[in-house]
Amino acid sequence: MENQNQDYTYQNVVQIEDADQSRKFIASVFLWMFVALGLSAAFAYVFSVTPSLLALIFDITPTGIHFTGLGLLAMFAPLVFVLIMRFGMNRISYGVLTILFIAYAAITGISLTIILLYFTASSVLGVFLTTSVVFGIMAIAGYTTNTDLTKFGSILIMLLIGIIVATLLNALLLHDSGLAMLINYIGVAVFVGLTAYHVQKLKRIGAGIEYGDASTKKLALMGGLTLYLDFINLFIRLMLIFGRRR
Repeated sequence: MENQNQDYTYQNVVQIEDADQSRKFIASVFLWMFVALGLSAAFAYVFSVTPSLLALIFDITPTGIHFTGLGLLAMFAPLVFVLIMRFGMNRISYGVLTILFIAYAAITGISLTIILLYFTASSVLGVFLTTSVVFGIMAIAGYTTNTDLTKFGSILIMLLIGIIVATLLNALLLHDSGLAMLINYIGVAVFVGLTAYHVQKLKRIGAGIEYGDASTKKLALMGGLTLYLDFINLFIRLMLIFGRRR
């Protein structure tokens, strides 16, 4: 009986320690996500209200808004940064990874300036608040649920790949506005689900590590990047559905 009590006490201590480590890790993950969102919002706003900066990335004419060469670079550069961070995480230092993360958030913000140009300020704010509420609800659901979302997440990732392919085909060949709107609705559902899946996955990662060294800090930063991408993509899809054009 004494041995059983000792085992039970040990299990409780381990569970408490795992939960504490998980909370520290998740807190760091969300901190990085908020840093990225803040940087992106700041750069998008500054570029949208500064004509000299705006002229660097957009050529605004009576017929419409067109990207300059630098603007096109700003549109595609974030993808390069993400690939470098994901595939080079184990080979580059925490400091370099942090610089890449900050640069990525800033350039993404610059590329999002077009949203502030095309849509009214009230609709941007409204959709941002809606995205925040939906994201928050799904993040809490993912953190608190006891249901294993692994299989669910695998399906969502396959759907995400399908959305990317369908978006490219529609943009390059079909030019179907109805299909584009359908893709946006499916995209909202996918990123809502991915938010819960990724939060649960990060919670489990945090419970299995001792947070504090450079390698775990890298994991937290990359976790922040993952949630940031979920939030931004959810925001963009909702903006394309509900945003009011100027």
